[in-house]
Amino acid sequence: MQIKTDRCGGFTIVELMTVVAIIGLLLAIAIPNFVKTRDTSQLTAVYNNLRIIESAKDQWALENKKGTGDLTNLPALSDFLKGGTIKPVVHEVYEANLIGSPAYATTNVRLGTYAPAVQISIP
Repeated sequence: MQIKTDRCGGFTIVELMTVVAIIGLLLAIAIPNFVKTRDTSQLTAVYNNLRIIESAKDQWALENKKGTGDLTNLPALSDFLKGGTIKPVVHEVYEANLIGSPAYATTNVRLGTYAPAVQISIP
């Protein structure tokens, strides 16, 4: 008597559903962390742009013999910015403000703890 042993190997539907469920659970845990990390990195990039603007304001004021309270804007600072401009991260708008007062950015999306349309300045 001969026993057939040429059974096709494969996965059962229960095994496949278990793997899909585990992958879904891992994604449900990971996705909120990715979103938080993205928001944090975008806010950090905005802070860095504001620091660059502050440095350009200081250099501009020294070169043009300006003091606290004098008005400046981004086009006037373009010679002191790398590439002549600041590259927005999430379509934010930068305002240089007066010498001696902090520059700020306004965006239409939520970044970290900042709500949309709120002025973001260096902490």
